Amino acid sequence: MLTGDEKFVSSGRVRLWTQRFGRPADPTVVLIMGTSTQGIGWPDELVEALVTSGRQVIRFDHRDTGRSDSVAFAAHPYALADMAADTVAVLDGYDVTAAHLVGISLGGAIGQWLAVHQAARVHTLTSMASSPMGNNPGPAWARAMAGEPASADELPPPTARFLDHVMASAKAPRTTPAQRMDADVQTWRVLNGDVLPFDESAARRFVERCYARASNIAAASNHDLAGRRWDDDRRASLSAITAPTLVLHGSDDPLFPPAHGEALAAQIPAAQLEVVPGMGHHPFFAPGLTERIADSIIRQTS
Repeated sequence: MLTGDEKFVSSGRVRLWTQRFGRPADPTVVLIMGTSTQGIGWPDELVEALVTSGRQVIRFDHRDTGRSDSVAFAAHPYALADMAADTVAVLDGYDVTAAHLVGISLGGAIGQWLAVHQAARVHTLTSMASSPMGNNPGPAWARAMAGEPASADELPPPTARFLDHVMASAKAPRTTPAQRMDADVQTWRVLNGDVLPFDESAARRFVERCYARASNIAAASNHDLAGRRWDDDRRASLSAITAPTLVLHGSDDPLFPPAHGEALAAQIPAAQLEVVPGMGHHPFFAPGLTERIADSIIRQTS
């Protein structure tokens, strides 16, 4: 079993759980997870492939997830900039001047923020299953939920199946841990998309592990609140990014349809867009995709 060195680092008042693999002398890859998801969402198989290729790899729990500190959001609200500062704190905690950043979904937006506002800390950026950090999806969601057509000047909303799942999930019973875990597994199933197989056993093991190690499982919902804060730093032009950038996007992403990845790549100078056939929003429960993603990251960080 893959093992790494664990330690807590401080980002202001917040303690963050981190885990490091590989040799400190090797180039560093920092893996940044998505909304409400613990750092262990980056599978050991991916980490091992990166370490074997000669990288030091760091993954961590965002604030309000896993073993990191929970935040009283009403008293101490935070935004994307604060989560980007957490990532810088992780770099500082390991004396890493600059790293190859790999972010998925919200993690991709955090990587974009750092590539714009903290360019010296970013060797390369890999943004996966994400959208331009300045894109506010709220209006498109609202129109889709109301059965109205999308506006011509906005990126498309999630698929109808995903939106149906959101509405059904809101009404599903969640009074017991088993019911809550079942609901989470079903969400991962929908995020997997409808093209590639879904490894439900792997998803359930992951969900169970997350519940077992979380200090406050409910706190992860604060990420949704943070994601709705649209400050000027988030609206900064992505044309300022100078780090070599790879945009990885699934052809079957139900949350951010491919137009989001296309728009992101178009806004970053010289960015490469790699559309992965059949991939949904979260690739790691589709057999074979972890290896595919690892190969792309290794090429990008070489």
